[in-house]
Amino acid sequence: MFDFLKKDNKKENNAAAKLFAPANGTVVAIEDVSDPVFSQKMMGDGFAVIPTDGKIYSPVTGKVVSVFPTKHAIGIELPNGVEVLLHMGLDTVELNGGPFTNSVVEGDQVTPETLVSTVDLVALEAAGKDSAMVVVFTNMDKVADFTLSGKGQASASAEIGTLTAKA
Repeated sequence: MFDFLKKDNKKENNAAAKLFAPANGTVVAIEDVSDPVFSQKMMGDGFAVIPTDGKIYSPVTGKVVSVFPTKHAIGIELPNGVEVLLHMGLDTVELNGGPFTNSVVEGDQVTPETLVSTVDLVALEAAGKDSAMVVVFTNMDKVADFTLSGKGQASASAEIGTLTAKA
């Protein structure tokens, strides 16, 4: 259903990937996100971080395959073929990129130390938007295992889980 991240690249079998907090803040289970599209896992499983500042980093090591024109979301493909969507804030597509200054483009290689966007959290709040930085695995048919080991307070780029692709 969500084919917007699909590529025909050769994948590294079922290699495990580490997951990292994309921002300083509080790591929460995806079920705790206030948008039912995410909390009910309609787009896939994942997690979110409620940020304390606007510096947003890649939650994984991979390749940027999509930067939405509205700047509110970035698609990243892991070497093992799993697709990761970093969705910045809830219901933020209608802001037409206003509070987002993205630092990556399609084709960029990213790591957890890569600043992918700077988000004006004050502007998000003024627009009445939830600031949750949601990380979703959009092709769950390729995911064998996902573990979120670190909930609660975390620093940006801190390891908080693992994901293993199916063989």
